[in-house]
Amino acid sequence: MKHAAVCILVLALFLIGATPAIAEDGAESMSALGEKLLKQLWTNIRKGDVEALGSMTAEGFQSVHQFGANDRAQEMALIGGLKIDSYLLSEIKVTGTDTVIVTSYFVAVAETIKGERLSKVPAPRLTVFVKTDAGWQWLAHANLKPLEKK
Repeated sequence: MKHAAVCILVLALFLIGATPAIAEDGAESMSALGEKLLKQLWTNIRKGDVEALGSMTAEGFQSVHQFGANDRAQEMALIGGLKIDSYLLSEIKVTGTDTVIVTSYFVAVAETIKGERLSKVPAPRLTVFVKTDAGWQWLAHANLKPLEKK
């Protein structure tokens, strides 16, 4: 009986001690996955690879820009018309669950949107990925870079 109680106590202490490590590893994995998805997304955006973007974009996708909201087709058309030479992601923060990853970050990018060349001053963005039967897909995006007034 004493032997069983000691085994249970040791097992309980092990599980209590192991639980935070498992949670931290899971959080690190989510963070790494979020950054990987974000970097792949921006690589495809920079290349203007609408086909690759289309395959990683979920049905029901929506984005918001200062000029209004876009659905999936409108965003693909917008990206197809972008002219991006380079970009720099910074201050990436990743949160989420088993089925949703939310990334907030700043991006410094000289881009042309709807014929207007925007400055390369870093601006905040929010990008959301959702886990589907097809894998992780881009579900939502907020571009918080103001359009310059003329």
